[in-house]
Amino acid sequence: MPANEQDLKLLEDAARAAGRVALEYWQKEPRSWEKPDGAGPVTEADLAVNEEVQGILAAARPEYGWLSEESEADPSRLDARHCFIVDPIDGTRAFIAGQEGFSHSLAVSDGDRIVAAVVYLPVSDCCYTASADGPALMNGKPIHPSDSDIEGARVLTYRAASEPRYWRGGQAPAFHREFRPSLAWRLCLAGQGRFDAALSLRSAWEWDIAAGSLIAERAGAIASDRRGKPMRFNSPRATVDGLIVAGPRLHGQIMARLQP
Repeated sequence: MPANEQDLKLLEDAARAAGRVALEYWQKEPRSWEKPDGAGPVTEADLAVNEEVQGILAAARPEYGWLSEESEADPSRLDARHCFIVDPIDGTRAFIAGQEGFSHSLAVSDGDRIVAAVVYLPVSDCCYTASADGPALMNGKPIHPSDSDIEGARVLTYRAASEPRYWRGGQAPAFHREFRPSLAWRLCLAGQGRFDAALSLRSAWEWDIAAGSLIAERAGAIASDRRGKPMRFNSPRATVDGLIVAGPRLHGQIMARLQP
């Protein structure tokens, strides 16, 4: 089995283990608190999932670096050829509220590119997978993006992305703005064609988008930063300058309408 496929199988096993841990806390009022500097909420479940996933992955690939939302920064990851990039629970606010739309996002980078990726929603048992050399799948079935025009497109984004200042001529396109709590899931939904695009004009943490970006790309979408450049991962700042994820035609239309 090729190395990327071996890593993909490892990620899927870890993601399903993460789901079992998360569901032990879901809808049971887990302890939660706010991170420093307005970084958002975290729960005891986030930490338990992080520990479970890191234990599985590090034991199998001790030479890989580690980048996770819920772990202390480890600069040694920058010297590793491969790195795990993990969000133990993406959509923590939804998790705290007892909603279904949270996910586990797990990826492997080779240099600055993602080569294996899993996004798993444990409540619905929905598992998106992709490797750099294989198709994007949802529960084993191939997925593909839509072929939509920007006018009337269903775009997963936040309210501020429709502000006129971001768009040429001060006029936002007439797309329909929708939302899902997990950013990783939003990228997968755009790759799946259930929505036409996922868009963010502000910086995104790598652990939120690493897995979803590869899944969308292998489905046939273009996944770029807000400037249209390829995403790069395992960077010192662990951020990407926004994101545009859509089928090729719609991606080009969004780029043409955005302010440079």
